[in-house]
Amino acid sequence: MFDGFEEFDISTAGAAIHGRRCGDGPPLLLLHGIPETHLMWHRVAPHLAERYTVVATDLRGYGDSGKPSSTSDHEPYSMRAISRDQIEVMRHLGYDKFNIVGHDRGARCAYRLALDHPDIVLRLAVMDIVPVGDAYDRAEKDFSLTYWQWSFLAAPEPVPEEFINAVPANLVDFMLNTWTEVKDAFPTEIRAAYIEKFANPDTVHAICEEFRASATLDYQHDEADRGNRKIACPVLFLWSERGSVAKLYDDPLAIWRGWADDVRGCPVPVGHFIPEEAPEETTRQLLNFLE
Repeated sequence: MFDGFEEFDISTAGAAIHGRRCGDGPPLLLLHGIPETHLMWHRVAPHLAERYTVVATDLRGYGDSGKPSSTSDHEPYSMRAISRDQIEVMRHLGYDKFNIVGHDRGARCAYRLALDHPDIVLRLAVMDIVPVGDAYDRAEKDFSLTYWQWSFLAAPEPVPEEFINAVPANLVDFMLNTWTEVKDAFPTEIRAAYIEKFANPDTVHAICEEFRASATLDYQHDEADRGNRKIACPVLFLWSERGSVAKLYDDPLAIWRGWADDVRGCPVPVGHFIPEEAPEETTRQLLNFLE
C-alpha cells in the first residue's frame, strides 16, 4: 500500500509523531482527517512521491502519534499546538519550507500553520472545510443537525468519551458510511485499521479535546486573525459536491477568498472523503496546483 515508504517516529516538544516518507523532490506534507490516520493517503501518496518528497503523518492524538495530557483550556489540542508538531517533524527531516495538503481536521491544522508561519508554507491545499471561525459564525439549525458531532465531541468530559468507548466502531462506521458516496472507498484492511486506532480510549479523549479546543481556542485564533492577516501562499480548495460544505454554503470558495488573495478550487463529485473516493482526480488537482 505504501511500497517504498519508510516509517518513522519523531519526538517533538509536544508529542511523538508517527508517519511515512518517500520520494526525493520538493517536500510535501499530507495531513489526514477524522476518523482516519495517515493511511487515508494510500491511493494518492505513491503517485505524488514520483515528483515530491511526501511526508504523511498521524496528527497528535490520532493513530500511532502521541497523546499528551490535556489542560483545562484544551491548549495541547488546539490546531496551533498540533501544527507545531508538524513543523518540528519537517525540520527534523531537513525541510524548513514545504507544501501542505490537508483534509478535514488536517486541513484545519494546515491553514492554521500557514497563518501562523507564512515563511514556511510554499503552497496550501485544503479539502472539504471552511475555517472554524466561519463555520461557527454561520451556524444555525442545518449546521447543528449536519455537524452534530461538533457539539457531541466537544461536550464536557467524560460523557462523549464514555459513549464512544462503549462501541467505538459504531462512530467510525457511521462517519465512513454516511459521509461517502463511493461504496468501495475503504478497503477492509483500511477500515479495520481506522477502527483499531479509534478503539484506544486515549485516542478518543484526545479527539474530544481537539473538538473542545476547536470551539474555544481555534475559534478565538481565527477571530483574532480575521481582517488582520491572510494566508500568504497560493491556496487550493477542493470540496465535496454532495457533502456538507456544498449543502451549507452557497459559495464556499468565496469564504476562502476572504482568507487569502490567491485562491482557486472546485467541487469534486464525490462524498466527504475526497482522496479516498476520487484518488485520481485528487492526484491530478494536486499535481496541477503544486507544479
